Amino acid sequence: MVRAIIAGTGSYLPERVVTNDELAERLPKTSDEWIFSHTGIHARHIAAADESASAMGYEAALRAMEQAGVTADELGLIIVSTATPDYAPTPLTACILQDRLQATRAAAFDMSAACCGFIYNLEIAKNYYYNPRFTAPILLVATEVMSRKVDWNDYKTCILFGDGAGAVVIKPVYDDAEPTSGGIVDSVMMADGAGGKHLLLEGGCRSSDSLQHPLAHVLQMGGQQVYTFATKAITEVTQTLMARNSLTFDDLARIVPHQANYRIIRSAGARLGLETDEKFYINVERVANTASASIPIALDEMNRGGELTRGDKIILAGFGAGLTYGGNYIVW
Repeated sequence: MVRAIIAGTGSYLPERVVTNDELAERLPKTSDEWIFSHTGIHARHIAAADESASAMGYEAALRAMEQAGVTADELGLIIVSTATPDYAPTPLTACILQDRLQATRAAAFDMSAACCGFIYNLEIAKNYYYNPRFTAPILLVATEVMSRKVDWNDYKTCILFGDGAGAVVIKPVYDDAEPTSGGIVDSVMMADGAGGKHLLLEGGCRSSDSLQHPLAHVLQMGGQQVYTFATKAITEVTQTLMARNSLTFDDLARIVPHQANYRIIRSAGARLGLETDEKFYINVERVANTASASIPIALDEMNRGGELTRGDKIILAGFGAGLTYGGNYIVW
């Protein structure tokens, strides 16, 4: 029997921190109090002019590989989740990262499910080990430069996002133990394509004039629709994984949600009958919404901060544009 375990975590946040007070100087309808009361965010990290998704992903990857004791030569696969690639559509950010790491034996590809990309990629990575010929470590990176995809004059969206990268190294363990002895035990991956219009970036190849769209490179979001969807998504994913694996809240060490907005997490917690800080790990106050990077950044913080020990049962719950949503049940 094979189990896929998370052997190392890493993250990277840009040096520059932009506070709500700084934003309020440019956005007259806002203040630190207003932004925090609506989002739970006080500050976010913003990439330097010369920092890209691949550059931030590289830093996070090095830290995850060091913790896992894995060299670039050992990697068999690199999967990158990003909605803000260095180039669109090619070369792939994963290939840029593979070259910079000099991981010459690794295959590489991008697989984006928006803010839910890391969730999807954990399940994809796990399934590679069902091929007995594939035994190499896998590097998963989620890296986002969302500050370059928002309108900084739109106080309803720009206050929400920050930049950053998170990474994990996945390794196979071959033994007679049950999957629940440790590793990525179960995943849920779902989508609601009918809601895609509520969270979108124009500028694709849908028509010959798509790139000329006045909002071609700016995130457009239907706030109320996304809020409703996200609250339902966290709730449904958590309940599904708990039911399928006969879990109670007492069994869980943590629920790690996508860090989009504190009010969304609080609302989902209320639906689940939980106090927000009782089971949820939350860092949105300090880093804002880093899209698909938010969950691996949180995992790295928890791991390096001593908040996770082997045997802890955790649920990851994400949602994003598409609309996509899903989760993972992991025994750490």
